[in-house]
Amino acid sequence: MEKMTVKVIIPATAEKIYNAWLEGRKHGEMTGSKATGYAKVGKAFTAWDGYISGKNIELVNDKRIVQAWRSTEFDENAPDSKLEVILKKVKGGTEVTLNHSEIPEGQAAGYKKRWIDFYFKPMTKYFEEKAKSR
Repeated sequence: MEKMTVKVIIPATAEKIYNAWLEGRKHGEMTGSKATGYAKVGKAFTAWDGYISGKNIELVNDKRIVQAWRSTEFDENAPDSKLEVILKKVKGGTEVTLNHSEIPEGQAAGYKKRWIDFYFKPMTKYFEEKAKSR
């Protein structure tokens, strides 16, 4: 099993990021792809038109999200990986630390690139545009 970490500063409050991560419609707006789910422990979610699925394991309002996470690239017998999202207020917005662990061997580097390209870049753009439209 592999693990990886990505850190980025997003120009939004922790509350807005937390809500957008967990609420299906907002998650879809933020990433540009269909998602389902809501902020309740034990509830299932999907993202990227079903490419990603899992369930919420632990939620600390506006601070921490822990999810069982898998993609369609996982072998069907492979256990879920663990995703931890930590939100910390910093100058310019919120530092988002994503710890992704228990990833099947050989997949961590690819997921790290995809987290940046398909999550953090669109999230930054989404929240920058929301700030400008106020």
